[in-house]
Amino acid sequence: MIFYLGPDYLSHMETKYLSGFGNHFSTEARPNSLPQDQNSPQKAPAGLYPEQLSGTAFTAPRHSNMFSWLYRIRPSVMHKPFAPLKDLTSKTFFKPQHINPNQMRWNPLAETSAKQDFVEGIRTVCGTGSVHEQRGLNAHLYSFNKSMDTRYFMNADGDFLLVPQKGSLHVKTEMGFMEVEPGEIALVPRGMKFQVNPLKDGTTCTGYIGENFGAAFRLPDLGPIGANGLAHRRHFLTPVAAFEDKEGKFELVGKFAGELWSAEIGHSPLDVVAWHGNFVPFKYDLRKFNTINTVSYDHPDPSIFTVLTSPSEVPGTANVDFAIFPPRWMVGEHTFRPPYFHRNCMSEYMGLIYGEYDAKTAGGFVPGGGSLHNFYSAHGPDVDAFEKASNADLKPHKIEATMAFMFESRSPYMVTDFAMGKDFLQSDYQNCWQGFKKYFK
Repeated sequence: MIFYLGPDYLSHMETKYLSGFGNHFSTEARPNSLPQDQNSPQKAPAGLYPEQLSGTAFTAPRHSNMFSWLYRIRPSVMHKPFAPLKDLTSKTFFKPQHINPNQMRWNPLAETSAKQDFVEGIRTVCGTGSVHEQRGLNAHLYSFNKSMDTRYFMNADGDFLLVPQKGSLHVKTEMGFMEVEPGEIALVPRGMKFQVNPLKDGTTCTGYIGENFGAAFRLPDLGPIGANGLAHRRHFLTPVAAFEDKEGKFELVGKFAGELWSAEIGHSPLDVVAWHGNFVPFKYDLRKFNTINTVSYDHPDPSIFTVLTSPSEVPGTANVDFAIFPPRWMVGEHTFRPPYFHRNCMSEYMGLIYGEYDAKTAGGFVPGGGSLHNFYSAHGPDVDAFEKASNADLKPHKIEATMAFMFESRSPYMVTDFAMGKDFLQSDYQNCWQGFKKYFK
């Protein structure tokens, strides 16, 4: 596909995509700029520099081997030395270091009137694992209100799964540009340079980030569900090649082992004119999820709501699952329909994009906020949701206008000092379960 974005790029131009998950794509933004039949010719077309970007080790099995060949105006190595950004690190990527057995719930981030970009607006809430261990996930919030402008970002530690809650995003990567609105997600692979900007100037954008240190996200196996259901491959969209040809004074911010570093660069690093491969950014519309649910009684386990999974070395046990609780019909006969009371060997960080979560109808769990139920921390519907569901007329009804999500990990989440802030943490969360009556006779 031909799609050129040069110095005269107009923001109203339509963003274009390639459809499919796990595909090996080929795309060029200028005619005849992608080499044919080989990866690294003696002289690449259009005077471009070939460069391979590896997402896995060279010797990873073919079915899981991830890489892309990029054909760029200047090689990536063309930047000045990195210097540490200790102050920016200390304000954004906080260290998860405290275990807490309590059920925890947080308010949304307080909006700021100060101008800050995407990197400056990140706040770490909790996490488990690290890049050193090659496992786990950190859960961050973001709130920003200005473009990154001459700043670009690269995270060497993990993949960034972006979950917008308010404000549409313009995600510009080396391999193409994406427009992402609340109700959609976007993934930027580790090692890839990118910007995240408000799609509309002056907009405040808020949302969540799952930073995955483990195996790359993939679609879950469907087992007896069959060939169809849950998230369809064709609904995942990867941008076509698009580039910036800009020279000047720019900043490349890199995240390495939890620390931010800065390097001066004399050009935009988003200068890839053509590429082919399967190590790619993508977006997905959560509203297209093909939800599975009971048509008889009880309900299946919430694993049926898994959109993406990062597997561990233990079969059937995820490093991280990304699951959603979307609009759906509830038809179970003589059944308590909300999520059941549960003590889980997995740990669950939840967020709410919009609407009301059906297990928390008494308030407190609000869009932009979050909750954490660590391993074997008892949780379930609040008193209000329990009483309503226990006495409801069990006619078929549809839960509408809602979208909650979960980062579920096999490892316990540690929380940051920031997460324990008194204006952020809801100290009365446990009160929602204190009013259960004794019905035993």
